[in-house]
Amino acid sequence: MIICATCAVEYDDTATDRDCPICADERQYLPPDGQLWTSLEKLAADGRRVEVLDLRPNLTGLHTDVGIGQTALLVQTPDGNLLWDPPGFLDEESVAAVAARGGIRWIAASHPHMFGVQLEWSAAFDEAPVLVNAADAEWLGRRGTAITEWGDELTLADGLTLLRVGGHFPGSAVAHWAHGADGRGALLSGDSIMANADRHTVSFMRSYPNRIPLSGNVALRIAARVEPLAFDELWNNFGVAVATGAAAAVQESAQRHAAWAGGDFDHLT
Repeated sequence: MIICATCAVEYDDTATDRDCPICADERQYLPPDGQLWTSLEKLAADGRRVEVLDLRPNLTGLHTDVGIGQTALLVQTPDGNLLWDPPGFLDEESVAAVAARGGIRWIAASHPHMFGVQLEWSAAFDEAPVLVNAADAEWLGRRGTAITEWGDELTLADGLTLLRVGGHFPGSAVAHWAHGADGRGALLSGDSIMANADRHTVSFMRSYPNRIPLSGNVALRIAARVEPLAFDELWNNFGVAVATGAAAAVQESAQRHAAWAGGDFDHLT
């Protein structure tokens, strides 16, 4: 198994004769010197580690500075734990920290940039199912028996559901945790719906690093997809949350996006 040094997604060893398709795509990028590959052993030797962050009751962040550097979220429920947007690195210490919090029953990513070393996390926890949206399965660089494809919606447990919203990728997804945020409901949205730096609004983009927006119609479609869900808090994949009023923020931000994309505010530019 090898890992793309830029996005930290795992690949079969045979991938070294080509560029990482995820990074070569217009939504991501290759470094100036071209494709670089690494491994868990090299990353560990470089001193990489997983920072464990207890964010909320039953919600733990797992942050690494490997690849894109996402902060994965471990949702802890009575029926088992979901690892959302798995990191591109793990070691004995991080596995032990997750085990101490109840382990992993399911693994899922919001979109292919966040696949990380999902099969390695699965192997560390009794081959926990790796749930990949069928619309994005073509981006898998490594396959295994733990991979399970799903469609538009998948209920994992009482109050924990995966929902495809599309946009950033056709299979871009969110996880709705109805019992999260002290019962107010939480949406784990990765960058399918991105919590902005102001922590009061969200954005909808095809590419964040390359600044390619989605259309106004798609932003409104995504907002409509999550409108029936009850949630007051929303988390992106970098540890930033809209801590309250998140459901309204999604709807209002989609309207704002559509208005700017449609030219309603051209007089201000």
